[in-house]
Amino acid sequence: MIAGVDLKAEPDDVAGILIDLAERETKSFSLQFAHKLVGELKTATRLHKTPLKSAGFRVLRAPDVPSVLVELGYVSNRQDLQSLLSETWRNRTAETIAKAIETYFATHMAGTRAGAN
Repeated sequence: MIAGVDLKAEPDDVAGILIDLAERETKSFSLQFAHKLVGELKTATRLHKTPLKSAGFRVLRAPDVPSVLVELGYVSNRQDLQSLLSETWRNRTAETIAKAIETYFATHMAGTRAGAN
């Protein structure tokens, strides 16, 4: 199943094309959201000099579920640890992430195309 479509009844070549299309769209949505999230987080906290990176983590590779991984700091870094221990920082950062998610879904609701609003 990809994006709610059972591909068992489809010929292998058709299923492969559909999987490829779903993966491309998912990567595009993930990248769009990652850019939006970084833009929002810049207003709330200090970011790494190169805040957008990619990795092949299994949880980020679902062919039909857009995803991002948010790394907020390292406990081995004194400044990061101070931030992570600050309730004010955690609340501000969580609210910023929630805002980015809400904004993303407001413009990318299920059944609509990106930018259709």
